Amino acid sequence: MLKTGIYVDAENIRLCGGYGMRYDVLVELAGAGKSVLLRANSYLAEDRARTKEDAEYRQKLYRYHDVLRQCGFRVIKKYVKHFVDDEGILTTKANADMDLAIDALHQARNLDRVILLTGDGDFIRLVLALQNMGCRVEVIGFKYVSSELKEAADSYLSGFLIPGLLPIQAPPGENRQRGIAINYNPDRGFGFMRYYRLRPEGLIPESVFFHCSKAADVNDALFLDTTQIFEFTIVKNPDNNSRTEAWDIRVLDA
Repeated sequence: MLKTGIYVDAENIRLCGGYGMRYDVLVELAGAGKSVLLRANSYLAEDRARTKEDAEYRQKLYRYHDVLRQCGFRVIKKYVKHFVDDEGILTTKANADMDLAIDALHQARNLDRVILLTGDGDFIRLVLALQNMGCRVEVIGFKYVSSELKEAADSYLSGFLIPGLLPIQAPPGENRQRGIAINYNPDRGFGFMRYYRLRPEGLIPESVFFHCSKAADVNDALFLDTTQIFEFTIVKNPDNNSRTEAWDIRVLDA
């Protein structure tokens, strides 16, 4: 069994497209296949001054922390600091990078696999250090992810592609998915959408046929970009022997 640890740079994830992320799905992902979750840490910011003065903020924040703990995460708080810079502008800062890096390095002695949720390129040296200790490092991010961080990791996967990690708003009964276009033929206007299912054995890639006529305001250049994420509905086409296809294709608005 692979001994796995999850480390979440929560403020980076929140500000870079991952607001509302489901921590229970992270736990399911980490425990899938031949893996067991040993450590789960989330590093968050708290404004103590606002906590004391704003009851609504305090209630929402602590309820959020309780949800994380119920999912099995240890909550590590970094308190917001307020200071005036050289230009007289009030600035706030709450950076937990050092805490995350130190914890990961110490705890990695008992781990085989680290799942790091961040897009911050400052963690490249941590990734390399963990790899040198024998750990496999998998990075999950949303928007504004450092290209160097992606390259340093053993694998990178957009959090938008992990089923349920950020729930998709769709009418009841509609099979709405997120994926990327692969094997697109611009001359004939068709290709396949690659998406994932989260099963007990792990993330399972699947693909479904699509034609560009089923897309709203999407051009060939976007279909040829394998980093571009789409949302689409999987249907059985009654005019094509009920073949499964991707319809109502839209660029992810994230």
